[in-house]
Formats: sequence, structure tokens, C-alpha cells
Amino acid sequence: MLLKKQTVWLLTMLSLVVVLTVYYITSPEQKTNELAAVQQKAKDQNQGKTKTEAKDGKSVISSVAGDAQFEELKINQEDLRSQQREDLTTQLASTNLSEEEKSQVKDQMNKLTETAQKEELLEHFIKTMGYDDVLVRADGPEVIVTVKAKKKPSVKEANKIMLEVKKEIDETNYVAVEYEPSK
Repeated sequence: MLLKKQTVWLLTMLSLVVVLTVYYITSPEQKTNELAAVQQKAKDQNQGKTKTEAKDGKSVISSVAGDAQFEELKINQEDLRSQQREDLTTQLASTNLSEEEKSQVKDQMNKLTETAQKEELLEHFIKTMGYDDVLVRADGPEVIVTVKAKKKPSVKEANKIMLEVKKEIDETNYVAVEYEPSK
């Protein structure tokens, strides 16, 4: 039985729609309703800041609580990753790239996703060590771990965190652990 060209075209387009729908539903990227929650959280944080006048007449914005700064760091990191992912997706969708260049862009996307997953894994692991909140920021060979804790930090604990980071993220050369007091 021979199918007409129109029928083959229609079946191809329908299958493409189904595949894209499944991909969109299962993709790990942020959904729009979550984005609204993040934007609302950012607005709430900005309301918690006070504006003061400096001696030279310029306005200075200072945070009321350190928690807002910590959350702002997390949101900025998420925004940066989303922007990088969007840029790579745009490059991948470009028709003027060779197959090798598309492969390199795809590798960069995979590495970005892998780095984000490793950061999240490390954050959860370090939280289980008894810390209130953790932020892991990996940027190439440099990793900065910011830890919020009620207890006074020790060098032994910092070394343990550094070893875990180096174990999880192989290509790191520099690991810094910063402590912030928890309220």
C-alpha cells in the first residue's frame, strides 16, 4: 500500500508534535509557574531592603537580613544558568553551524546540566552535615561553597567539605568555603 506524500507529511508532523510535547513535559528546565514564584520571591526580597542616603547624596541599598542576600545569590545563579542554557539552545537551533560545531554546543549544554546537577547534589550532601543552608557555585575550575551555620565553623569541617567537592567535581583546582552566620 503506497501512501500519498501529503499523508506521509501529515504523519511526520504529528509525530514531531508528539515528540516535542513529551520533551517539553519531561524537560528539567524551569516551568513558567515556577518562574512566577521565583520572580515573586525576588520582589519580596527587594521589599525587605532599605534605602539610605550616603554623605555624597547617592542612595545606597542595604539588606535588612543576610538571608535575603543568600537567596539573591541563589536566584542570580539560576538566572545565569538559564541565560547560558538559552544562549546555547539558540546556537544549536542556528542553521549555519556545521555538525562539529553543533556537537560542541551540545557538549557544552550537557556539561552545564551536569555541573548544575553536581552542585545540587553537593548542596544536599553538605546540608546533611548539619548546616542550615548551602550554596555551591562552580565556575570552571573554581568552586565556591557558601555555608550558613549556627555553630562556629572549624577547619576540619571546611576540609571535609573541600574534599567532597573535589571528589564530586573532578576538574576543580580551587575550592573555597565561606561561612555565614545563621540567624
